[in-house]
Amino acid sequence: MNERIIELTEINPNDLFGTQNSHVEILKKYYPKLKIVARGNSLKAYGEPEILDEFEKRLAMLINYFNKYNKLDGNSIEQILTSNGKESKTSKFADDVLVHGVSGRLIKAQTVNQRKMVDKMAKNDMLFAIGPAGTGKTYTAVALAVKALKEKEVRRIILTRPAVESGENLGFLPGDLKEKLDPYMQPLYDALRDMIPFERLDAYIEKGIIEIAPLAFMRGRTLDNAFVILDEAQNTTHNQMKMFLTRMGKSARFVINGDPGQIDLPRRQVSGLKEAMLTLKDIKGIAFVYFDDKDVIRHRLVKEIITAYKNLEVGTE
Repeated sequence: MNERIIELTEINPNDLFGTQNSHVEILKKYYPKLKIVARGNSLKAYGEPEILDEFEKRLAMLINYFNKYNKLDGNSIEQILTSNGKESKTSKFADDVLVHGVSGRLIKAQTVNQRKMVDKMAKNDMLFAIGPAGTGKTYTAVALAVKALKEKEVRRIILTRPAVESGENLGFLPGDLKEKLDPYMQPLYDALRDMIPFERLDAYIEKGIIEIAPLAFMRGRTLDNAFVILDEAQNTTHNQMKMFLTRMGKSARFVINGDPGQIDLPRRQVSGLKEAMLTLKDIKGIAFVYFDDKDVIRHRLVKEIITAYKNLEVGTE
């Protein structure tokens, strides 16, 4: 009797096996000629080679389904096991969904300019998303990165931002390096937690599949096969922006987010984002999307606050 051992590295065994191995029982029902044993982080199957090949193929489909939709139940297992071998779209709106988030949340582009981000990222390797706070620039960028990771277009996600609030000198803060950095990276963590289950997100971070680090940590690196997001780019200097952009390696995709109206750099310090907007605007393969207060998706007061400050700035010119 032939044996196959499938090591579960892309999915938590509990998610695949189900409560009290309920999912394994469904597998046994559809593959009565196989002996299937779930143990630890692996699944063992014994039987004829042809049936084992088909079983392994369907198991890969189940794992891909879970990685894409963050759920796996009896109905979805039976649909995959009885399908023609091709994953079908779950609804006519499937193309609009960027990521199936935690608890079945459907994450889509919600505004015209968010949709422009999605469209332009499909045609370009580098994208600048520019505009005020609350317009979903970071959230959409993270969703695009998670989508690319789940669909195996990239091997890792790298999220970075300049820790300008402390001059990138975090030594005076208590705790280890991660504890010092976390407050500056919180918006990125928040977006990821909406899209990836807690345990899997922790595993991704521990394995380096997802890396969240300050901009200074990018120096000297070549970022290959990665979806890289630079957040708060308005707070980069000329040298920092040039350093970051030239880290781009093979099969990499870069998104640069920033709000030129919220620069925290010292006076007379030129923003690397503003400079890049002028310097790179005519390079093929680099796209720009400009957000405005119509794209604000936070509380309605945020839109009114942005408009009020814009009017104040115009009045003081």
